[in-house]
Amino acid sequence: MSKTVAGLRYSESHEWVGIDGNIATIGITDYAQHALGNLSYVDMPETDDEVTKGEEFGAVESVKAASDLYSPVSGKVVEINTELEDAPERLNVDPYANWIIKVEMSDPSELEDLMDEAAYIAFCEKEK
Repeated sequence: MSKTVAGLRYSESHEWVGIDGNIATIGITDYAQHALGNLSYVDMPETDDEVTKGEEFGAVESVKAASDLYSPVSGKVVEINTELEDAPERLNVDPYANWIIKVEMSDPSELEDLMDEAAYIAFCEKEK
């Protein structure tokens, strides 16, 4: 079983969301990084870009696959993790410590559509 973190919210496209006030920190789950293998590139939006819930905001690439990243919430990108530009493999080492973007949410009620840890674990079990 891939590891998860209690207190985070999870999307069906395997992104996690951590909440601090109105700021959503977004990354990929352990399940996602295992499925992709050794990551070689992370495509991220620019600071001040708008992201929309359910729409693509970037991509991650590995030797064996590329996968689009979908925003679990809508809002404005307030920070990107520039460390991933030179070291995308950080997502393989610890996908929960190495976030991808931070978004100032325009509609925090969108979080209600995301899964909690238990629901995400059950979802991943069904995907196997």
